[in-house]
Amino acid sequence: MRFLHGGKPSYDLTYDDVYLVPARTDVESRFDVDLAGTDAAGTTIPIVVSNMTAVAGKRMAETVARRGGLTVLPQDVDPEAVARIVSWVKGRDTVWDTPLVLTPSDAVIDAINLIGKRAHGAAVIVDGSGRPVGIVREETCSDVDRFTRLGEVVEDAPVALPVDTPPRKVFDELHTHGSSLALGLDASGRLAGVLTPVAALRAELYTPAVDAHGRLRVAAAVGVNGDVAAKTRALLDADIDVLVVDTAHGHQEKMLNALQAARSVRPEVPVVAGNVVTAEGTRDLINAGADVVKVGVGPGAMCTTRMMTAVGRPQFSAVAECAAAARELGGHVWADGGVRHPRDVALALAAGASSVMVGSWFAGTYESPGDLRFDEHGRPYKESFGMASKRAVGARTSGESPFDRARKALFEEGISSSRMALDPKAPGVEDLLDTICSGLRSACTYSGARDLTEFTERAVVGVQSAAGFAEGRPTPYGW
Repeated sequence: MRFLHGGKPSYDLTYDDVYLVPARTDVESRFDVDLAGTDAAGTTIPIVVSNMTAVAGKRMAETVARRGGLTVLPQDVDPEAVARIVSWVKGRDTVWDTPLVLTPSDAVIDAINLIGKRAHGAAVIVDGSGRPVGIVREETCSDVDRFTRLGEVVEDAPVALPVDTPPRKVFDELHTHGSSLALGLDASGRLAGVLTPVAALRAELYTPAVDAHGRLRVAAAVGVNGDVAAKTRALLDADIDVLVVDTAHGHQEKMLNALQAARSVRPEVPVVAGNVVTAEGTRDLINAGADVVKVGVGPGAMCTTRMMTAVGRPQFSAVAECAAAARELGGHVWADGGVRHPRDVALALAAGASSVMVGSWFAGTYESPGDLRFDEHGRPYKESFGMASKRAVGARTSGESPFDRARKALFEEGISSSRMALDPKAPGVEDLLDTICSGLRSACTYSGARDLTEFTERAVVGVQSAAGFAEGRPTPYGW
């Protein structure tokens, strides 16, 4: 990356302060761009879901890995629960989505409560042997008594195919029958998965992030307190693919000691550590054993660190400086926080990040762990909260004495509850991934880059005023 007018400015920049300049290109199509990550995480798109309790769960991990990204399970999750989640995720199909399953004797209210857990918008009704009877959609449950048995309202599923059917053929069958959901069947005719037309299309456009055994990849985080080596061993025994050693202030002795302890357990597993915002912090973490350094203090939507402490740094400059330092040592950085638009992802990668972490932006999706709620106007939302907030700290310290918990409660930071609305046009995390990847592919073509390494090398960045940023935002006109 280089700046349009020569040397970098004398002040730090965030994403809104900069823009990408188009260059001469021979890249003819956005589909000629390879979005595979450049670090050891094994992603095929440069997106990592942050280890936030309100964002990263098993549904998110499955869905994002199927599209090539990676989800980091939070450090608050008990290792035994992590093991169950990882086993479940790695047992999912790399093409077909996990179905929501009910029986004919279940009630309409059971379907209403379940359908919001997945973006495909339907529950499959199966018999006692697991063979599909039909489907129930949200529309099916409208104007029906909530205690009606599903066997009385179930609809036929006109498209049922073997799970080894190529996605393009599934798409064609759905198009032919005008159906919104295909059922995937195993060799015995039992339900094995579901696929919507757009999911079949995505299966042709994305490459799943898989391990050496062809299973979906998943990461998990560990904190810096307690017996880090023992906690790390438990996570690695659970078969995670990437370990993230995480604390808000990563440039401290406790982190360096924790990182060395984690690194020694199983050196072949990639280790990510953070957070830092300086070249010195980046070098210290890499020298202590990190393959990847997380960059970002204070830019997150749920974070109040900068307002509480004045500590942090504008994210674009932090990523650029830390990425340059990491490259000198053969390491990488993840840009963690401050991403609110697809353009921010492109700018973080232009600055040198190998992947971009997304948190609260993904909280308002079907796949986040929270329950789907509705406001007073009937609009769907989910709740999100910061990992240093009262809500998160309370959960993290539940095993401590009342005095110690009360003492830590005096120093909480972050927002404990925020409504994250589901965009009716993009209610699923895959919808957001489509938007991000589309914008990123186009950014690469504008820069003449065929992959992310070329993108970082070729990107030309200009500095703009607030008015310049405002000019680039769409302004709808009309009466």
